[in-house]
Amino acid sequence: MTENGETVIALLGQPNSGKSTLFNALTGLKQHVGNWPGKTVEKKEGTFERNGKKYLVADLPGTYSLSANSDEEIITRDYIASGKADVVCILADSSQLERSLYMLADYAGIRVPTFLLLNMSDVALEQGKYINAGAISEQLKIPAVLFSAQDRKNYDAFYEALDKTIEKKSILDTSALEAKYEQNESYKIIKALIPENVIPGYSSTWLAIKAVEGDAPVTAKIKDALIGEKRQQFIDAASKIQKGMLLSGEIKFSWIDQILKGNVASETKTRKLGKFDRMITHRIWGKPVVILTILFGLIGSFIPALPFMGIGTAVGALVNPVSAALNSINCPAFITAIICDVVINSLAFIFKMLGFVFGVTLVFGLLEEVGVMARISYVFDNTMSKLGLQGKSVMPFLVSFGCTMGGAAGARVIDNWGQKVLTIALAWAIPCGAAWSVVPMLSTVWFGAGAPLVIVAILAVMILHMWITSKIFGRSLVKKEDRCGMIMELPPYHKPKWGALFRYVLGRTKDTFFRVLKVVLLVSFVFWLLTFTNTGSMDNSILYRVGKVIEPVTKIFGLGWKTFMAFIASSIGKEGAIGVLSTIFTDHSMLTVGGTVAGGAVANINELLVANVAKPEALAFIFAITFNMPCIVALAATYQETHSAKWTAIIAVYYTLGALILACIAYHIGLLIF
Repeated sequence: MTENGETVIALLGQPNSGKSTLFNALTGLKQHVGNWPGKTVEKKEGTFERNGKKYLVADLPGTYSLSANSDEEIITRDYIASGKADVVCILADSSQLERSLYMLADYAGIRVPTFLLLNMSDVALEQGKYINAGAISEQLKIPAVLFSAQDRKNYDAFYEALDKTIEKKSILDTSALEAKYEQNESYKIIKALIPENVIPGYSSTWLAIKAVEGDAPVTAKIKDALIGEKRQQFIDAASKIQKGMLLSGEIKFSWIDQILKGNVASETKTRKLGKFDRMITHRIWGKPVVILTILFGLIGSFIPALPFMGIGTAVGALVNPVSAALNSINCPAFITAIICDVVINSLAFIFKMLGFVFGVTLVFGLLEEVGVMARISYVFDNTMSKLGLQGKSVMPFLVSFGCTMGGAAGARVIDNWGQKVLTIALAWAIPCGAAWSVVPMLSTVWFGAGAPLVIVAILAVMILHMWITSKIFGRSLVKKEDRCGMIMELPPYHKPKWGALFRYVLGRTKDTFFRVLKVVLLVSFVFWLLTFTNTGSMDNSILYRVGKVIEPVTKIFGLGWKTFMAFIASSIGKEGAIGVLSTIFTDHSMLTVGGTVAGGAVANINELLVANVAKPEALAFIFAITFNMPCIVALAATYQETHSAKWTAIIAVYYTLGALILACIAYHIGLLIF
């Protein structure tokens, strides 16, 4: 129990067991996410109240066991051993209990009160599985209930099990499992040697089996607790064990089979999407099918995005009438400009970007719900491992071709924090939809028929950029010992829970909107302030003066001050580069930033660009804006997902400097060609 009198509930389960769904349903917006002290593993805690009582929920990292094979597993068992949890809720996937109950078997021997949630019971029922939860509960001596975390209307079973566990302090009955362990002579010797409270909260049964498995931290603690002859007996007994993990695994699965025997009845049902499953997991055809699936997903994302984009357009259309209304009441020009050019235009920009995020989250959330995303991760796991990542990273990469913000949000499915940050860092190297709407146009303006060659060069540099970035950041974010493929059960296909899906999508969209709004308004206001003039002449703006001063430096990268300022604007939004160029080269008033972000350009901008910017500088500019920071919305999304201002800043600075270096290289290549 916390100092505030909150009862602490720890959620324990394998990946994809439904922990996050339950956690979000219980805590809603009363949650915070960070990293465990000293570890790059995500820490989620939240609170809720019920019947006048306060509860704190800790969503422990998803792991397949409580062995010391990863940071996630060590954090999970250390949290339980710390005594912080008043009760542990173990979640198991009802559709594949034989595998998902392994966590329960590995938990056996821990003295913290617990109850078992047989989650996804609706999916199991679709498969023709009938589970006798009451009989399982009686056998384990802890509450065990059928449950569906996505069905928020039926959480009574969870609350009843929670109350019962807290009241009776239900401890998992391990007698049947211990009887199986006792058949192994090494286990019996080790258990007899272990003194009390070697690790508080863990029984000699749990410690002995971990010693059999060769668990280094547990073995070291037992050695430290023993002296003289007993210490040597322990060392001798442990050294005689061969394939301890395999031995304990066989015993645990035998115990699970004993629990399920007679308590789970099945009837054969025709497997759905069998042909598609064979195609998407095929050794040769799997990758093309995955790419097509995600491509159609990206295209489909624009359909639910249209209403948001319509709202953005409508908001943008308010600029003129609001400006006229404010002028009619003699509102100061400075205030009118802030409201119209910063606030309204920024909101219009955000809604348009938010539409794509909503669409991507909905479409790919649906694929996750029905079980397709797990297959996508499986197919690309080996490819991603070459970058120090796992198969789950492929989805954020592909989504980033449409929107880097969506790619950053998609990285949430990656459970390892270091791999998540590295995935987002690499996703920044992928030109987004806004870049693809600007870069081909600029390439055609300056290079005509040679534009396709520029696009091919950009794609080649993108691949090289991702590889180099993985080498630079990978050393800090993903240690060599952590670079392993995924270990996962492919979930069965099942019908989506539309209510839960829409709640998740709307929640993510709302959260993203408020987080992004702060960043966009701040940056837009600063940029607008730099361009504001009372006279309307560009020569009087701070931006012009700064540009002229720094031009000797910008020339090093092949950029004049005008193209450099457009490069800076591209970090707000790629379309902003066009707006700034049109404003600078036509000497229009630079009062608006929202307008430049929205990408307004005068009719004869093409001719002006060709006349004023030489081809080597043009090539440098194209590469600079392509590989610059995607946009401030992507910056906000990166911070939202990484929860690290430090790494968000590092990635932003890295891409800004990297873009200038690429511009310099492109400029000198351009000098050789043109």
